[in-house]
Amino acid sequence: MRSLSKEHLTKRLRALRAGLQHAFATQPASQPLSIEDVGLMQRIAEAIVQRGMAAPATVFLESMGPMNFLGSQALHFFTPIIECAFNAKEVEQVARLLERRDTISRLIALIDAKAAPQGASAR
Repeated sequence: MRSLSKEHLTKRLRALRAGLQHAFATQPASQPLSIEDVGLMQRIAEAIVQRGMAAPATVFLESMGPMNFLGSQALHFFTPIIECAFNAKEVEQVARLLERRDTISRLIALIDAKAAPQGASAR
C-alpha cells in the first residue's frame, strides 16, 4: 500500500512539474511571422521613419523591450476602449505581436533599414 502511494505521489509530482515547466512560456522566436504581421510591422516602421522619429523610437523600443509582454496584455485589456480610435483587428494583431519576444528586435531592424537610405541621401 505504501509503495502505491509513493508511486502515485511521484506521478502526481511529475505531472505537476511537467505542467508548470511551460506555464509562463510565450511563443518561441523560431515561429515565422505571417504576411499580415510583416506588413503591419513594415507600415509601423515606415510611419516612424517618415515622421523623422527613427532614433527616438529605437531608443524607446530598446528601453521598453523587456516589457513587451506586459504591453500586449495591457492592449488586450484596453481593446474595447482603443478600438474607438483604431482598427480593432490591428490592435489585436499588435497585441499578438508584442507577446513574441523577437518582435521588438525585428521592428528595430526594420526601422534602421528604412532610415538608413534617408540618412545616406541627406548627406
